[in-house]
Amino acid sequence: MLDLAALRRPVVQAPMAGGPGTVELAAAVVASGGLGFLAAGYATAAAVRGEVDELRRLVDGPFGVNVFVPEQTTPDPAALDRYRAELEPEAERLGTTVGEPVGGDDDWDEKVVALLELRVPLVSFTFGCPPASVVGALRATGTTVVVTVTSPDEARIATQAGADALCAQGVEAGAHRGSFVNQGPAGAGSDLLTLLREVRTVTDRALIAAGAIARREDAEAALAAGAVAVQAGTAFLLCPESGTNPVHRAALTERRDRPTVLSRAFTGRPARGIVNRFVDEHAARAPSAYPHVHQITRPIRRAALARPDPECVNLWAGTRLGFVRERPAAEVVEDLSPARG
Repeated sequence: MLDLAALRRPVVQAPMAGGPGTVELAAAVVASGGLGFLAAGYATAAAVRGEVDELRRLVDGPFGVNVFVPEQTTPDPAALDRYRAELEPEAERLGTTVGEPVGGDDDWDEKVVALLELRVPLVSFTFGCPPASVVGALRATGTTVVVTVTSPDEARIATQAGADALCAQGVEAGAHRGSFVNQGPAGAGSDLLTLLREVRTVTDRALIAAGAIARREDAEAALAAGAVAVQAGTAFLLCPESGTNPVHRAALTERRDRPTVLSRAFTGRPARGIVNRFVDEHAARAPSAYPHVHQITRPIRRAALARPDPECVNLWAGTRLGFVRERPAAEVVEDLSPARG
């Protein structure tokens, strides 16, 4: 099993699905002594197999694969219809149509089978806790299992399911909240240092700290609060190895002074990004329905990227956006934390 406390550098690259996370980025982090991640979200099981094989050809070191746990709730069809109707003028303006509100399990069963066969060093889960049977099967192959949690209750559930470690995600983190249940106010949650204290009261598992990790001071504070490693995402978005799209890259520099906010506007799940017109105008009426809203807005987002129009694109970023700058991934790893040992 992978000992997270034994990483040469206690830095984990967040698994950024949808483009920013690449094999090249994960390889650069691994080569620098940190833990690189491949994002299985939105990808097929076959694509995950290919990326794992490619990463193993590039580097010899610990890495992880992140998987989305399928949504268990059924959305309100009327709410989805209303949101589709609200977004039709946006789609028409961009020369496209709104998407269909389809669900799906993100190839869950096939990905579990693939990861059991691949025997990767670490698998993490987001949007829920996998069944104890899945956790146990992965651990039996030698894979370390990590579950993303946003509250003490979730930490308790993940511990009972047999997770080896937990990724405690503070409300400051960019992109999607990893919460088990997609309910309540989009901006609800504890800040990272508070969450670390809360989670430690219910579990003895190793903790990875995620949220607002952009400087060495941030990492040191989280490690002092009991984490064995820190996870950063926004800090890697401007790296040349990342797959961040040009519109997103430009916004991270040109709009770094704008606030970030958690909203369901683009995907139906709370996700933190730079405030733009789309968020301002539509967040209040976006239903709690993932991946249905994600599918509704996908054609709009793609058309906006092609224009380009940053006002209709999800510009994921955490609250420490102002400290992010363009530099190689190796420099991010080095600057976030001193080497161990």
